[in-house]
Amino acid sequence: MNIAHKPTRSDRHATFERLNPLDGTVATVASACDVEDVGAIAEKAEAAFAVWSRFGPNARRAALSKAAAALEARATDFIAAMMAEIGATEGWARFNIMLAAGMIREAAAMTTQIGGEIIPSDKPGCLAMTVREPVGVILGIAPWNAPIILGVRAIAMPLACGNTVILKASELCPRTHSLIVASFIDAGLPDGAVNIVTHAAAEAGPVVGALIDHPAIRRINFTGSTAVGRIIAKRAAEHLKPVLLELGGKAPLIVLDDADLDEAVKAAAFGAFMNQGQICMSTERIIVVDAVAEAFVARFREKVATLEVGDPRTGTAPLGAVADLKTVHHVQSLVDDAVAAGATLVNGGTAQGVLMPAHVVDGVTPAMRLFRDESFGPVVAIVRARDEDHAVTLANDTEYGLSAAVFTRDTARGLRVARRIRSGICHINGPTVHDEAQMPFGGVKNSGYGRFGGKAGIDAFTELRWITLETEGGHFPI
Repeated sequence: MNIAHKPTRSDRHATFERLNPLDGTVATVASACDVEDVGAIAEKAEAAFAVWSRFGPNARRAALSKAAAALEARATDFIAAMMAEIGATEGWARFNIMLAAGMIREAAAMTTQIGGEIIPSDKPGCLAMTVREPVGVILGIAPWNAPIILGVRAIAMPLACGNTVILKASELCPRTHSLIVASFIDAGLPDGAVNIVTHAAAEAGPVVGALIDHPAIRRINFTGSTAVGRIIAKRAAEHLKPVLLELGGKAPLIVLDDADLDEAVKAAAFGAFMNQGQICMSTERIIVVDAVAEAFVARFREKVATLEVGDPRTGTAPLGAVADLKTVHHVQSLVDDAVAAGATLVNGGTAQGVLMPAHVVDGVTPAMRLFRDESFGPVVAIVRARDEDHAVTLANDTEYGLSAAVFTRDTARGLRVARRIRSGICHINGPTVHDEAQMPFGGVKNSGYGRFGGKAGIDAFTELRWITLETEGGHFPI
């Protein structure tokens, strides 16, 4: 399936193929941009900034509202693209569409909230104010795992703030990401206000480097691995360009001795295995206090046993395919390492290609790779804690700090524990996987810095300026 957009040099000379991870057939044929294409795309976005940034807030709101409707109208195409490119289930694709449309509408609502303030000045007759203004061209780099949600997140709020955008698409889902850009173009945005760069896997480093280096690019937002985030942050730092990073996670879900175990089981299963565990917020460690550990594991084993894996194209199983065989091998190596070190495999099974069953491993300790390494696949570790304090210590024993959860019937206790967990997000009696368009989304430690969503997104994608107006004659010492 060819991706249609305005021709670049790469369209005339090079394409690349994304293969369906389930059967190896060609899912998408996309334009293979290289470093020689970057300049023209960046200059086009810079030229469009002069136009789009002058749109009033309600004009931007109207255009974004149209983009949300256009995205929803392409639902059939999005579902087909996600199934073919990343082996997603229809349910996951529809959830992506729903939340992404909400994100665009939330961004549209924010156009009239980009305000400033009057600050009292000690200087007589001086009116001092702050204003927030658009930055310029924003580079958004989005991953494949929640492609519509994260692609839209890289675009919508920057546009709402008056910036123009270049979306660097994932080479695993170029069709899906291109459909997002097409939806914004359908809404009638000025030519060049939103742009896309697709490239073959081998060109990722050079293309991203050239984009970061280009003087028209003023800020970068990146969602992806911590390792790549470090590379991007270092490259951007050479040009003093701010970066918003949403990186890896190893989310803990704590089950205290007074927890409602049935609710904890449901939330843990959802958090661990939604989208086959391929979500930055996925529950990777279930930390259960000893007093309820046996009862929890027994119930959790029964719940996970009902989560069958199957071909997402048939729509009959809750779990679909993982993105590639590399994920299968990585997850299996984590399981094998833990079992060899004394852990117990509670649920599991042999993968059929990229169709990998849900794996649960009990008795995981901090010495095991499964405790520390992000799996990003259908496996969860059960870690046993002596008591509440030990559970919190285990939860914080990680380089990551994106999402977390704690289950207890005592809400005051839940708040106390949540405040002790070092993460950007924590949910009490809810799953680690939870996102809403208006919430400040982001992590701490090696999970990144900065926040997407709501008014926090305004801060990320505008410049704060101090402006004064003198209303009286000046008095100066010289």
